[in-house]
Amino acid sequence: MSYRVASLLPSATEIVCGVGAEADLVGISHECDFPESVRHLPALTRARLRPVRTSRDIDREVRAVLQNALAVYEIELARLEAARPDVIVTQDLCDVCAVSFNDVCAATAALLRQDIRIVNLHPTRLDDIWADIGRVADALGRAAEGAGVVRALQARVSDITTRGAARAARPRVVSIEWLDPVMVGGMWMPELIERAGGFPLVTRPGDHAPTVTRDALLALTPDVVLIKPCGFPLDRIIEELSLLRTSLPWESWRAVQEGRVYVADGNAYFNRPGPRIVESLEILAACLHPEAFEDFRSKHRASVRRVDADLKPHAF
Repeated sequence: MSYRVASLLPSATEIVCGVGAEADLVGISHECDFPESVRHLPALTRARLRPVRTSRDIDREVRAVLQNALAVYEIELARLEAARPDVIVTQDLCDVCAVSFNDVCAATAALLRQDIRIVNLHPTRLDDIWADIGRVADALGRAAEGAGVVRALQARVSDITTRGAARAARPRVVSIEWLDPVMVGGMWMPELIERAGGFPLVTRPGDHAPTVTRDALLALTPDVVLIKPCGFPLDRIIEELSLLRTSLPWESWRAVQEGRVYVADGNAYFNRPGPRIVESLEILAACLHPEAFEDFRSKHRASVRRVDADLKPHAF
């Protein structure tokens, strides 16, 4: 039996495709862009934000919308109705990342169809991501496929963890989730750092990403800094490299002096709790231990740049 599936966030779309149900998708969010083959599908959501460019302006716009008790994203109700989904995959983890769960419930009620199944994702740790893949697969009648996907992903994580643990050094790592204001990566990021053979600074597994002052950052001594703002592809991050000097204690950090600051695609990787979280771990491992993970450096060369003390990007 096949289902008509509406996915309202990018990671869910990747999960649906990962378990072999891409042909069942009848609609996606306006931010879903992977795999390339889904881009022709109707966009069932839209952003309420004004078109602003800088990190600071985006942050202000999001905060203003939320302060007015509005959701950052809206559902295109007419398109959702036309799509006639049997299953809607959404999340209630972050109202800045996708439409709110309450809005999804309200939209479903407005369609007056009681048989629409809502699969609600809420990942904060790696185990939650595996569980979400399983739950989506179960809802689509693809439990066996989902279990196979999870086993394969876990095996890859285990292999990277073993390789990372074999390294003598365990570098201290700061992962930057947003640049203005500075937010440090939480949720599954500390786990990724640990599994890549590093020691996460500031956050622990499952923590929400905190906003951190420059003075607090100055007290840190990272060996490696990874910058991957949520939703920003690599070229977009490079546009704002000047922020590194003002937002971070640029002149003081050892990682800067030793050329161990990296910027990575934060749209495709790290911030999507789906199958490509393992590619995110590969990138991280190559940043922490480049001599031991040359295979991943080569694989992800197009998605990462090393930034020197003069704010110039270099090939990974």
